[in-house]
Amino acid sequence: MEREIIRKIIIENQEFVADIPLTKRPFFFEKNGNYVFVGIRQAGKSYLLYQRIQQLLAEGHSIDEIVYINFDDERLRLMTADEFDLILQAYASLFDKRPIFFFDEIQNIEGWENFARRLANQKYTTYITGSNAKMLSREIATTLGGRYWNANVYPYSFAEYLNAGGLVPSKNWMYSKQSTEISKRFNDYFLFGGFPELVDMVAKRVWLNDIYSKIFFSDLVVRNKIRNEEAMGLLVRRLAEGVKQPVSHTRLANLVSSVGIKVSKVTIIDFIRYLKESCLIFSVENYAAKFADRNSNMKYYFIDNGLLSIFLTDANTSLLENMVAIHLFKQYGDKVYFYNQNIEVDFIIPEKDIAYQVSYSLHEEATYQREVDGLIKLNSVHPLKKMYIITRDEERMIPHESGVTIEVIPVWKWLLY
Repeated sequence: MEREIIRKIIIENQEFVADIPLTKRPFFFEKNGNYVFVGIRQAGKSYLLYQRIQQLLAEGHSIDEIVYINFDDERLRLMTADEFDLILQAYASLFDKRPIFFFDEIQNIEGWENFARRLANQKYTTYITGSNAKMLSREIATTLGGRYWNANVYPYSFAEYLNAGGLVPSKNWMYSKQSTEISKRFNDYFLFGGFPELVDMVAKRVWLNDIYSKIFFSDLVVRNKIRNEEAMGLLVRRLAEGVKQPVSHTRLANLVSSVGIKVSKVTIIDFIRYLKESCLIFSVENYAAKFADRNSNMKYYFIDNGLLSIFLTDANTSLLENMVAIHLFKQYGDKVYFYNQNIEVDFIIPEKDIAYQVSYSLHEEATYQREVDGLIKLNSVHPLKKMYIITRDEERMIPHESGVTIEVIPVWKWLLY
């Protein structure tokens, strides 16, 4: 690696980062804080860096202070951790200011965390992004020594999606003409998800297939040196097809092996870990299970509805539950559970005493009775402050003879609460 290449990259990037048009996301940056942003590819991590750069420039910082480097740049593909110091040398040969560092996809360079810690120790302000949740692992956090704020970055929420499309809900939007337009725009968000690139794109499904292929081959197969990529691909498809149902590692191994691709339970456990590290999926545990058994039979959801939809046809019920899971996971992380032990409830947040059922429609009596009974029974063993049934479009209040009331609410309205 030549220092001249780094100098060229620094100057090139200074020429474009200041003026990139962007939709600002609601993120508060601590003054002089160092950050590690992690999320699935194309979730908007780079744009958060651009947003911060433009904030700093607006506050009076000079563009000469900005060092933005994207380690997906093919000119850096052979760079090693031993060469990180070239960045400091290259900058010092160009400017006599104190730099502010912005490093995109830094996980491409093995050993990056030691360099990041050194920068923090030397009081440089540094912002880092990566597409691998392993960057937030305890091991790396120990190396960084508490010198960085960790933040997950997800595709757009529904409110952000509307804002990016030029529609900002008014205070009382649900009682105005905006209600119709918001419901209409939700159709695209529901099916194609919230990746920022898709807001104004026509060929949404083509783009989604392309980004999944990149995640699969770059972030799963290549990064983890997977030899049996056919088994991994089939596992992803099986997880998509069963997104609403709890499943064990043994069951997943049997499902994959049943089509002639032999795979062990141990391999499935490794594959699930890789999928989580790539930020493609997340899991929800059974609150009713014994603590030691919670990892043995979990539900798995996709981090974006668009990525789930490319595997399914006639998937309305699966997409609805996946969307609710995403919204709750963003808010509560691993504090979200499902409940399954003589009682079936889709989601419970025990520390808030809130529970949710998800049903596309309650028009059929059997469906209505099942969803309501599940919440009422759960309330008898775990008293709840609030109970919801999230539907596609239906809305009403259900008073129960036990004295509790269940709120039925359309998903597109609930997402904007």
